[in-house]
Amino acid sequence: MTNSEILLAQLTDPFRLGLLVALVVTMLRTEAVTGRWVPLALGVLFVAFILPSTIGAGSGVPFWTAVALGVVANLVLLALVMAIRHLVLRIMP
Repeated sequence: MTNSEILLAQLTDPFRLGLLVALVVTMLRTEAVTGRWVPLALGVLFVAFILPSTIGAGSGVPFWTAVALGVVANLVLLALVMAIRHLVLRIMP
């Protein structure tokens, strides 16, 4: 698989998106205690490491390539989720 195919597969992975949405929801609930950026950064790295470790063992893609592209995919998806979060919180009174 080429890097663009791996990145596209990671961007369209519903499990990855679900984990990042759950990360943002958790961040909203604990933001007063833990802050915003450190939990998000650690969550992005956690999801980038955990998915290739568990799911991608037999995929034939080098582990560090999958992790690096996972970080990129997670940042893109996180930016999308945070933009939607911003719009929702702006609309709600």
